[in-house]
Amino acid sequence: MPSSRILVIVMALALVATAIPSFGQTPARRAITNPRYQPQPYITLRHPEWSKNAVIYQINTRQFTPEGTFRAAERHLPRLKTLGVDILWLMPIHPIGEKNRKGGLGSPYSVRDYYGVNPEFGDFEDLKHFVDAAHSQGMRVILDWVANHTAWDNPIVEQHPEWYQRDWKGDFRPTPWWDWSDIINLDYDQPGLRKYMTEAMVYWVREAGIDGYRCDVAGFVPVDFWNNVRRELDAVKPVFMLAEWESRDLHAAAFDMTYAWSWNTAMHRIAMGHENVNSLYVYYSWNEAFFPRGGMRMTFVSNHDKNAWEGTEFEQFGDALQAAMVLSFVGDGMPLIYNGQEAGNRKRLAFFEKDAIEWREHPNGALYADLIRLKKRTSALWNGAWGAMMMHVPNDKPAQVLSFVRQDPNGKVFAVFNFSSAPQTVRFEQTLYHGAYTEHFTKARTTLDAASELTLRPWDYRVFVR
Repeated sequence: MPSSRILVIVMALALVATAIPSFGQTPARRAITNPRYQPQPYITLRHPEWSKNAVIYQINTRQFTPEGTFRAAERHLPRLKTLGVDILWLMPIHPIGEKNRKGGLGSPYSVRDYYGVNPEFGDFEDLKHFVDAAHSQGMRVILDWVANHTAWDNPIVEQHPEWYQRDWKGDFRPTPWWDWSDIINLDYDQPGLRKYMTEAMVYWVREAGIDGYRCDVAGFVPVDFWNNVRRELDAVKPVFMLAEWESRDLHAAAFDMTYAWSWNTAMHRIAMGHENVNSLYVYYSWNEAFFPRGGMRMTFVSNHDKNAWEGTEFEQFGDALQAAMVLSFVGDGMPLIYNGQEAGNRKRLAFFEKDAIEWREHPNGALYADLIRLKKRTSALWNGAWGAMMMHVPNDKPAQVLSFVRQDPNGKVFAVFNFSSAPQTVRFEQTLYHGAYTEHFTKARTTLDAASELTLRPWDYRVFVR
């Protein structure tokens, strides 16, 4: 056959194969190779490597020391380093509005100048010195950022009144439905506002060397604004972003971590006897099925909002407090410590006035330090995709006892919690938990198998490590 005819036949066959997708392939094979059917990663941002086993610590600068300054707070850095925390979150550092101010000193979330430093805390050089000192000890610093609203007397109110939302009368308005009368809402339909706010956030990363932000009521600000902010911040340096919100879409391109508000609510209601362990099953089910794998959730038993407006962790959790603390570390999530928890602070810190923490040694501080060491040396307990997923271990007391395993090639953790006010003797199902362990708190060695049962006091827990 002439070579020209062979070439024509080959070309014809190629055209047929292109025109008829089934040529030479089964339907299943076509689906596998078709890019339209390939799973795409939901999270497109890159978490900083230093966040993989980090613990976050919140500093309320006004109450952190008797002086209430950055320089005074800096003296605590060696103690915080010894405690083992990694990310220091400073509550808003900006000058506070005076018009319609609440209380004597006002709310730090009423921002009068996004480029300024509250003189109550020091000046720019004091802040920069704090950041540099934290970096020198291997810790990172993130700032609290309030993008949703400003103080009434922020200069941009007069310079750009078009950047603000209006009520039905045409007046500036606070965030609707809340009693936040000391602030007025911004309008993110305005491109000029978006540019201004983004440049202000870039400024503190570039000039002060901070490592990211905790963003107040992040869900009240459009996601596409945050997505662009993250790109511009990462162009300066890799940052860590925490959203005060609970939403899947914030994880895709903007935030490394969101609040686990519903975890805290479920634990509180269990501790108060209003619900049982089924509330945690709901939380962990949603966390695994709805939130993207690799996104981080912040678990906590206290923060500035909880402490000031709803009660201390002792009020919120009672006899279940230490069990809740332990679960915040060994379950999925990055744990938060609010300043004063390690000292067993039992007072609601005033929000609009000076109310210094009384520092002292306390068993809860020792427990936190121990849990931090456990987390850092146990890769299964690390954050996001660096850590292992929680796998439910069924037991015969499902309404009272939570039991699960987290394991990776480096080790295994089997955790059991009696989240009830009565003693429980519990047996476990299946074989996931079988093996030889050391119980973390007692250091007792044990082998667990189908014949094993545990007796737990009210609000008791065991953390078996292999």
